Order: sequence, then structure tokens, then C-alpha cells
Amino acid sequence: MKEKKRIIAMAGKGGTGKTTISSLLIKYLVENAFTPILAVDADANANLNELLGLDVPETLGGIRERMKNETPQGMTKSDFMEMEINKAIIEATGFDLLVMGQPTGPGCYCMANSILAGVMDRLSGSYKFMLVDNEAGMEHLSRLNLRKLEMLFVVSDPSARGVMTAARIAELTKALGVEVGGKVLIVNRAPEIMPEALIEKIAETVHQTDLVFGGIVPMSQEIFEAEAKRQSLLNLSPETHAVQAAFEIFRRHIK
Repeated sequence: MKEKKRIIAMAGKGGTGKTTISSLLIKYLVENAFTPILAVDADANANLNELLGLDVPETLGGIRERMKNETPQGMTKSDFMEMEINKAIIEATGFDLLVMGQPTGPGCYCMANSILAGVMDRLSGSYKFMLVDNEAGMEHLSRLNLRKLEMLFVVSDPSARGVMTAARIAELTKALGVEVGGKVLIVNRAPEIMPEALIEKIAETVHQTDLVFGGIVPMSQEIFEAEAKRQSLLNLSPETHAVQAAFEIFRRHIK
């Protein structure tokens, strides 16, 4: 029997380090043999590839644009998109990456999105895990027709407002009609000593929502330097405190 793919989504407002946590999750899955993995960068500000040390020759948004005028005569738009998406897959050790990107032209993309959802569903069936790095609005979950998630990790910065925003992002899954097995709050780039008021706000938010508090990932000079030098976070030392903290969160919630 074909193994059912497990879908994890990452979400958070801009500036929380959500894509950094996505990179660390890919590192965790690869190092623990939860492979193969399909990573989809669905953030409008796509930069997951940079944190993984990969170049992006083509985006799914670009393919949708070209489908309108470049589909060869005698080929269906669906077949064209499937062919082009397969060419756009960036292959790496243990995982593949696809970047959604954004359409640049005017007009409705309903048909293109419908075709994209079907192609992605067939494609993702070849992977054990599918990780979707989302923007805060998470509209791409609908575009990819992802209606059932095993896990949603919501990343916040170390502020009361950030935690409240994370709760609102988690609530969006209900409006989108997405079934989520678990919703986990991660507070990223946290100082060594957390303010008592923030700890209380986290406890209050968890009590009032269906979020589970996953844990805290501390500020990291190693990650800061790696990002500044455009080095892959996959090569971070296992002794890095932020890596250890993130891995512990993933270990508790991904079995």
C-alpha cells in the first residue's frame, strides 16, 4: 500500500524568522531519515532557497504565466504545467524544493490554480513529507488544495503582539476549511531571559486557543552570521543552541 504523505505547514508574519525555522525543520527531517521531502516555498517573499544554499531557475508563478501563451499546440495546459513543474523541481540531498513565486500579469488565475493543485497532488504523492512554508495569510493552502495538515507550526517573535498575531494566523485555517491535526506555537529569536509578562501572555493565548506551546528558540549568532554570509543553515553545527532547541520541539511533535 502506498504510504500517505504527511503535510506540515509553517506560518508566521514577516520578520519572525519563520523561514529560518522551516530550514531547521528540513535539516531535522533529513538528519532523522524522514525522507524524501518536498519543500514548497509559498511565501510571497520567497527566500527559503537562500537559507538552503540553492538557486531557483523557475517558479510555479512563472509557469502559470507562461502557460497562457506558451502551451504547445496539441498539448493540454495541464500536461504543460506538469511537464514544466517537474523541470522546476530543485533536487537536493534528502529533499526537493519548489518555489511558488507570484504571477505578474493581470487576470484570473482560477484555472491555472486548479491545474496546479491537481499536478501538485500527484507530484507530492512520491514524498513521505510535504513542508509548505507559508506567508501569514496562508492563501496558498487553498491554491494547492491542501485541506488536511498533520501539523501547523506558527512562529512568533518574542512579543505579546507577536503571540496574539500567531493566534490569529492559526485561526485562519478554520476560515480556509483546513483540518489541522495539531497547531504548535514557536517563539523564535527569544532573549536569554524572557519577560514575565510575555510568559503570561503565551500561557493565556494557549489557554484561549487551540494552539499548543511548542517552545522557545533562542537568538543565535551562528544563524545570524550564516544568513549574512548566505550560507546554508543545513550545515549548522549540532552544538548550535538554536538548532538544539528547534530539534527538541520537532522531536516532541513529529513522530
